Amino acid sequence: MAASEKLDEKEKQTHRRGFGVSTVYETLRNEIIELRLAPGSPIDEVQLSERFELSRTPIREALVKLAAEGLITTLTNRATIVSQIDFLGLPEFFDALTLLYRVTTRLAAARHSEDDIVKIRALQQAFETAVTQRDVLAMISTNRDFHIAIAVAGGNRYYTELFTRLLDEGRRILRLYYSSFNDLLPRQYVTEHEDMIKVIVERDIEGADRIAREHADQIVQQIRSYIAADGRESLSLSL
Repeated sequence: MAASEKLDEKEKQTHRRGFGVSTVYETLRNEIIELRLAPGSPIDEVQLSERFELSRTPIREALVKLAAEGLITTLTNRATIVSQIDFLGLPEFFDALTLLYRVTTRLAAARHSEDDIVKIRALQQAFETAVTQRDVLAMISTNRDFHIAIAVAGGNRYYTELFTRLLDEGRRILRLYYSSFNDLLPRQYVTEHEDMIKVIVERDIEGADRIAREHADQIVQQIRSYIAADGRESLSLSL
């Protein structure tokens, strides 16, 4: 085999492995966020290798990415499981989330550029489309991107990085929020985003703070009510 042919074959193998890593990562990520893989579920490399018909190398690479996002955890005995949802820590999480909603929206009202508004509006349109289609994974991702775009418009990278971390950690919690509506989000909660854009465009800092607080409070109360009604706090996934 000529050197060029060997190089082509190596590139093909690398491409196949990269494709395999992406497939495993995206499939498992979606199943974890959708709660189809329950918190505490075991993650077995051999079973995954058989399921995806891949060697264990791309499986391990995908698991490393999931671990970096906090979606899976390796225990002291080296067993790997889907990360638990820390329901006992939710009050602290909600406090931090509410604060970041408020401060990033206030800053966006004060500092945004026209380009920022274009991006924010585009993401809101994508969110509305996801809501209309009842595409929960798209709703979660576009909602995340919408609020991160607002944070970016505020111009403080520390707030943006912290808010990104909170929104990413809260993806499964947000899944519970949409579940509380049977994945059919009421229109009034979609238009809350529109109200947020309006006060940002008007550079109404106090209005931005108020709407962001109300938006966060509504989400927090809905999730708390759903958890209480569903009895999830007593389940093993809260341990």
